[in-house]
Amino acid sequence: MNVFMAGYFITIEGGEGAGKTTLQHALSRRLEEAGFTVLTTREPGGTALGARLRGELLNGGAVAPTAELLLYAADRAQHVSEVIAPALARGTVVLCDRFSDSTLAYQGFGRGLDAALIRRLNRVAQQGVAPQLTLWLDLPVAKGLARVSGRGAGRDRFETEARRFHERVRRGFAELARQHPRRILRVDADQDPAGVLEACWQIVLPRVRRRHARL
Repeated sequence: MNVFMAGYFITIEGGEGAGKTTLQHALSRRLEEAGFTVLTTREPGGTALGARLRGELLNGGAVAPTAELLLYAADRAQHVSEVIAPALARGTVVLCDRFSDSTLAYQGFGRGLDAALIRRLNRVAQQGVAPQLTLWLDLPVAKGLARVSGRGAGRDRFETEARRFHERVRRGFAELARQHPRRILRVDADQDPAGVLEACWQIVLPRVRRRHARL
């Protein structure tokens, strides 16, 4: 897929309890108030197929690590084709809660699957579409798990993983940020939502404005 990205693609990443969804909604409102057309979406679950896959991935029975990886790739391929690429072609600012970096952090660093294989699958699924900016909401694992612990029976498969799994995931995000310092920007998520929003707004607004000024 050869996508002319007239829009701007922002992904929001981080571990459990980091506040990704809260930030996504708040950023969307701010961008719309500033005059931009915005689409909010998520992975898994950004399409009808993705919603079914999300149920299996997060709340179904046991899923083998390699099967988990392939299901995420299928979700992403459908998501890019059906939702993300068309929106970018229309000039929309796309805010996506999780994308390919989560696969590397969770299935790569967390599960221990081969990073080269994950990158190849990501390239196939992304079809030439990649985020221009990634906001990594970084939060100590203990604090993130404490935030989600109140959900009780509503917690998903990943939220109930052992702490050592989540520590590996956090190290994974840190390594990805080291590898891609211009795209992946760390945001301290150990503060109130208003503080997180303001920090992200100072990053997002000038970049989106520059992008639209060039079109």
